[in-house]
Amino acid sequence: MTQPTAPTPLRFFIDTHATANGTLPEGLDADGFAGFYPLYLEACRAEGVVPLRIHLGYEQGRAFCFNMAPDAEAVRRAHARVGLPFDTITEVTTATPGDTFFRPHP
Repeated sequence: MTQPTAPTPLRFFIDTHATANGTLPEGLDADGFAGFYPLYLEACRAEGVVPLRIHLGYEQGRAFCFNMAPDAEAVRRAHARVGLPFDTITEVTTATPGDTFFRPHP
């Protein structure tokens, strides 16, 4: 009997897009995003990426995507699967007031 393997730990990443840089479609609106998002979800599942939140500034032509993934390469591959370029992919950690101000001191 084989032992189950431990799941790959996931880390947090934010990727950015901007119409001005050609990494977000010109004139994207809520309907256009609603049509695209299921394809993106499928690509993320295939690459082990878990989209948590996408913040869109439709009028400003900007998007900020918050994901969990095993590594930045998985995020890159998910984008490549749907032909979506990006400006940056940055590994991040969460920093709430509790994380920042209420840490035990040595």
